Amino acid sequence: MTERRIRGVLLTPGPEPVLRGPCNRTGRPSEGSILVVASLSPNLYDAVLAARAVICSRGGSTGHMQSICRAKRIPVLRVDPADLDELVGVVTLDLEAQSVTIGAGGGTGPAAAPASLPSPDLLGSACAVIADVEDVRTVNADDVGAARVESFFLREEFLCLAAGLSPIDALHGGAAAVDAYGRAVAGQLQTYMAALRPGQRLILRMLDLRSDDAARITERTPIHNEPNPDMGLHGTRWLLRSAAYPRALHVALETLRARLGAGAGRVSLSAPFLNDAEEFARLRPHLGLPAETPLSAFIETPAAVHATSAICAAGADELFIGTKDLVQFYLAADRSNHLVAESYRTRHPAVLDGLRRAVADARAARTPVRLFALAADLRHYAERLPSPTGYMMCVGELRQLFADLARI
Repeated sequence: MTERRIRGVLLTPGPEPVLRGPCNRTGRPSEGSILVVASLSPNLYDAVLAARAVICSRGGSTGHMQSICRAKRIPVLRVDPADLDELVGVVTLDLEAQSVTIGAGGGTGPAAAPASLPSPDLLGSACAVIADVEDVRTVNADDVGAARVESFFLREEFLCLAAGLSPIDALHGGAAAVDAYGRAVAGQLQTYMAALRPGQRLILRMLDLRSDDAARITERTPIHNEPNPDMGLHGTRWLLRSAAYPRALHVALETLRARLGAGAGRVSLSAPFLNDAEEFARLRPHLGLPAETPLSAFIETPAAVHATSAICAAGADELFIGTKDLVQFYLAADRSNHLVAESYRTRHPAVLDGLRRAVADARAARTPVRLFALAADLRHYAERLPSPTGYMMCVGELRQLFADLARI
């Protein structure tokens, strides 16, 4: 067979510069294979985790599933849609050249030195963005890494994917199904907490399923087809309309307290995708959360940036600045659309101005604030922005920083 090299764009890096494996086009888990799909979606979760690498033809570097790959250090290469059908048999990925080779030859090349990364000292009180409990165990197995990570950040929908839960079906299945979902979430959280070291905590970003993602993991409940899911009914605006979610959350928290006592306080809740202080103020009573239950806010829309001071005044215990969504809304560039990838710029002056304002306002209010950064942006942000309480990073990139530190 004639050898052919296809050029692509590397969306997430991996630990090996060159890797070789059989293509998997089934969408089902196949250990050690190269998963080949048009685009990544939640229904491919098991197949992604089993893969050695992913090749796709759509999507950006900061999509939700790409974030899982970044955490797990699973490389993702995007190629032209016209080239995707040719990827069959055994292929070789060259991550440094951002290419895939079909045909003879290839093989795993010599290990290369990792790319230069900024000093871990820039992280401050670090928060690791995780996909599942194995990420917590991996970080805490390393004394250097564990000493630098103060908290772990988990999206509730990622918890559901890892546990095989269908949250929308459960929340629409009646009281018994809602209660069962709450207990299942508590059981999962208990597993995560058992992996924590003393002094560490877990931040749970409450359920935030966009309709397109929800449709792929929901079996029985009809999902509205929204023309623009990113700007649709999800996040805090969805939580405020849900009559079932407060009950599920109450069951989850009560179950945790019954099992762990005061230790349940190591789980903090975060309000996703909100616009202003009014939304934040309405959420606590809607969820039935007592005043002593910590509730943080996610700042990921321009409106929320401008409302940072008011959100702090409304009682936010902590702020998390989600740059991935914030960039796309500031620049009107869909982070999942490769056709506008050149417009999606994490260092754009408008983005930096918004980040600067949010961090400065949080500091003025004496509210802890953590800023998400890709490893490539960490030094750039640190040199140009007020210092947050700490940075958030995907656990895969954090592990690379810790490995660099261990060699110093």
